[in-house]
Amino acid sequence: MSEGLRSELEKYLETLNIQTTCVDHPPVFTVEEMMPHLQEVSGAVTKNLFLKDKKKKGLWLVSARHDRQVNLNDLAKKLGVGSGNLRFADEAAMLEKLKVGQGCATALALLFDKDQSVKFVLDRDLVEGGHEMVYFHPMTNAATMGLRPDDLLRFLKETGHEPVLESFE
Repeated sequence: MSEGLRSELEKYLETLNIQTTCVDHPPVFTVEEMMPHLQEVSGAVTKNLFLKDKKKKGLWLVSARHDRQVNLNDLAKKLGVGSGNLRFADEAAMLEKLKVGQGCATALALLFDKDQSVKFVLDRDLVEGGHEMVYFHPMTNAATMGLRPDDLLRFLKETGHEPVLESFE
């Protein structure tokens, strides 16, 4: 399933003239498992969290630099959803909205959130930190794709996902 989605994503990026680099590796489920495969890349590797707002039932995707701490309570306060209200969303919601399962959450899956119901939070450092490339899974956790920060922003704009920029310590 994920291979077809990956090629759909790659075709879409081509239509935007977005250059990417891709590293194929065995499937990984954590950042720790992924890092040994990315020794050669230059840029920022991301971790991606798919969350739901317990009260308002809203869905959030958070992409942060892999080495940043994401405190859900602090983030909930910053986003105005009330402390303690952000939880990890279940896999069914992620499959329905982003077409990816556990371990494959990625900002690039926002292409498949056709009704823009997922709000997107982006680590400010990824686009303002001077990174050559930022890295995400391309719809599969058996690969990692890099694109330029400006191209990431253009992709988000084209898919109708204006990012909420946040700082993570």
